[in-house]
Amino acid sequence: MNAAVRVRFAPSPTGHLHIGGARTALFNWLFARHHGGVFVLRIEDTDTSRSTDEYIEAIIKGMEWLGLDWDEGPFRQTARFDIYRNYVDKLLEAGKAYYCYCTPEELEQRRKEALAQGRTPKYDNRCRNLKEPVPGRAAAVRFMMPQEGRTAVNDLIKGTIEFENSVLEDMIILRSDGTPTYNFVVVVDDIDMKITHVIRGDDHVNNTPKQIHIYKAFGWDVPQFAHLPMILGADKARLSKRHGATSVMAYKDMGYLPGALVNYLVRLGWAHGDQEVFTREDLVSYFSLENVGESASVFNPEKLLWLNSQYINASSPEDLARQVVPFLISEGVITAEGQLDMQWLSRAIVSLKERSRTLIELAHSLRYYILDDIEVDPKAAAKFFKPENLTTLSELKDLLADIADFTAPQIEKAFMSLAEKRQLKLGDIAQPARVAITGTAASPGIFEVMEIVGKEKVLKRLKKAIG
Repeated sequence: MNAAVRVRFAPSPTGHLHIGGARTALFNWLFARHHGGVFVLRIEDTDTSRSTDEYIEAIIKGMEWLGLDWDEGPFRQTARFDIYRNYVDKLLEAGKAYYCYCTPEELEQRRKEALAQGRTPKYDNRCRNLKEPVPGRAAAVRFMMPQEGRTAVNDLIKGTIEFENSVLEDMIILRSDGTPTYNFVVVVDDIDMKITHVIRGDDHVNNTPKQIHIYKAFGWDVPQFAHLPMILGADKARLSKRHGATSVMAYKDMGYLPGALVNYLVRLGWAHGDQEVFTREDLVSYFSLENVGESASVFNPEKLLWLNSQYINASSPEDLARQVVPFLISEGVITAEGQLDMQWLSRAIVSLKERSRTLIELAHSLRYYILDDIEVDPKAAAKFFKPENLTTLSELKDLLADIADFTAPQIEKAFMSLAEKRQLKLGDIAQPARVAITGTAASPGIFEVMEIVGKEKVLKRLKKAIG
């Protein structure tokens, strides 16, 4: 493990793990794994009014489902308040921070006045040079920002970005109620956890110069920054709930495979030539920040669905059998785990996986293999259950009943002999039989389907169709 590379994913538990957060986690994970480094999970839960244990659990479950294992953590910021206050004290002692006695109401009034006068609202530093405390008022602590010059952010994706220090206000690092603020605790955590590369969304670009000055105030090496481009919906607006599911676990519930979602997320901003489908090993081997683009990416649900179908088709039937069982239960096909012979289920899946784009579609297709009674599509019945076809099915049923070894080759022989006897095309027998056995006019090869369905159910369904 290369301790020279240490990255972190630091979600706020104010909601589920969403698509944007999952991609940030993935890029950090890939960067760490590619370099043999350390991937830290940190829960930024200082917003106690919105952070919940339920969301922390949901984020962890999302990470686990995607296979993004972490080496250290999860660390919770609420367990580190004493550490943050100790760092605040260091800045106060060094004269790099000061007590501010302005009330929220006074600050809001000054903000409104600045806007009314066409000025950028910014703290006016009136407490910066106070020598004595203001009686009867609780104090916040502000960090002293430089007031002249520029701050350069050497971004590994966006290149060099410069900020005028004159626009940076002396920000609060400890509120008057004793709770620390985001921009301060992030830096303290990254110092304590020896983070070397900060890879995060580009909505944090404007926070970066403020954080750089805190690093420098402690004499600490500034980590390298890489800000990932945004993910947009099809309408080019920032991806949100109105564009569909944004929670990672919602995609699990819709029958997507974690590998497919990981593959899709990595392609939102990163490329390796024209390759579209990657194994996990490919991604770890190829990933680099040099191949992350600066432009925003557009989330395309159809592309994700196509990719999921590729992953389903490439998966082993045994693995799909294990994963599809919960969907068979939720679709009402079975009532509990352990109800099916998994080897038999794997055989059924072999015939269907090329036709299935999600595990829900696969579970739905498996209905005619598993259920005792199936519903027949009325349109298909009207088209293929004509009197002459039912007579043919009756003869077919008698031939199939005599087969001792109910396998696809033997079933095919019965069909062929009947077609020859009645001077019919094979399709004239196969299509009515398909509708009787599967309830639909489209299925995998009917001989293989019949073998998997089994002789007892096949004869029962033919009898029902004839009746």
